[in-house]
Amino acid sequence: MEKRVGIYIHVPFCASKCAYCNFYSIAGGDKLMPAYNDAILKHIEEYSAQLDGFVIDTVYFGGGTPGYFGANRLIGIFNELKKHGHVLLDSEVTAEINPGGISKEELLKLKRAGFNRLSIGVQCANDSMLKSLGRTHTFADAEETVSLARQAGFENISVDIIYGLPSQDKEGWAETIAKTAALKAEHISCYGLKIEEGTQLHIFKDSPFLPDDDVQADMYLYAVEMLARFGYRQYEISNFARRGFESKHNLKYWLGKEYIGFGPAAHSYVGKCRYSFIENIEKYIERVSTGQVVVEHSEEMSDFENAGEYLMLRLRTTHGISEEEYYNIYRLKMDYVLELLKRYEQSGWALFKDGRWRFTPNGFLLSSTLIGELLEAQNKQRTQISKPWQTDLPEEELQMTLFTNKRPLQSGLFGGRRLVGSQDLL
Repeated sequence: MEKRVGIYIHVPFCASKCAYCNFYSIAGGDKLMPAYNDAILKHIEEYSAQLDGFVIDTVYFGGGTPGYFGANRLIGIFNELKKHGHVLLDSEVTAEINPGGISKEELLKLKRAGFNRLSIGVQCANDSMLKSLGRTHTFADAEETVSLARQAGFENISVDIIYGLPSQDKEGWAETIAKTAALKAEHISCYGLKIEEGTQLHIFKDSPFLPDDDVQADMYLYAVEMLARFGYRQYEISNFARRGFESKHNLKYWLGKEYIGFGPAAHSYVGKCRYSFIENIEKYIERVSTGQVVVEHSEEMSDFENAGEYLMLRLRTTHGISEEEYYNIYRLKMDYVLELLKRYEQSGWALFKDGRWRFTPNGFLLSSTLIGELLEAQNKQRTQISKPWQTDLPEEELQMTLFTNKRPLQSGLFGGRRLVGSQDLL
């Protein structure tokens, strides 16, 4: 019962489709909501045997816009998880909402049901720019929603903002940073705009109205500097938090921990297997309702692939990687990787401190290229060793977390049960 897992619930419904959105979501699908709700509940029930082997310590309702799905439905799904899984009372339970898209009454319902974290899609402080992105709210709506959330008792709020928007200049981005910091949220996610094929903004690809790469880089570095001054510590490429308010659920992705997803296009990582469900809500509902297979892609991860993900995912974080930790988990040396990291250090892209390597903000800007080179170096190292996977340590010693020590686990579960054991610290 000591094994922990995060749960992701995909809620693909939106009031309208944003111009930049490339996630699987649908607008105008309200008629499908009841059937989708039933399918999710049934799917969770079918997973009860698998869930029984884990302690659930994070739950994340993402989308789409879960707030648009309605508080009662979100609570019903959460209650189903409590019924079929071992959900800790102090779990981090997050719901994504849009400014102006949820009432104080619904926020109170969510808080009373055990939701304790909100992620609010603010995106920008300029109302005209918000309208051009297809957002249905103003920045004043964002301020009001944060206020209502505080009144409802939420003490852990995250807000999303985007830089590199069409016609956005450095001054406009500075204004968004300042106004967002004034919301006094505990967490800020700061994303660079990516023009994806199939989105409305794709018409702006290679457009002079988009800030160029140098301007976007300046915007990113400005955000890192200014958010630090406002008390937000960078802990991942795009994420900043007041101390103690890092997203526990998202850290599972970046630290290679296990998670189970429900809903169309939802991904899971359990054991050594990654799998995802079909990216079509009608087919998802039909297949779950009739007992058919909903898995669309499945991949058994090899030890070497997991070692590659260690580099790729943990170097997204400011905690970075450790030669000792890497060897203890995978029984593989990283001499060639270290040679590259030392070169990156000379260029100002990497930093070695307290026995760990991590990227600097300038390194994060180039992380896709740098990580690709590191993975090539890792593969080269592998070919030099005859037995790279001689792992004779017991399984529990191969599972490393952000911190290596453990503490006693004496926490309650929803339903009045008690759980005693040990857990890794995030």
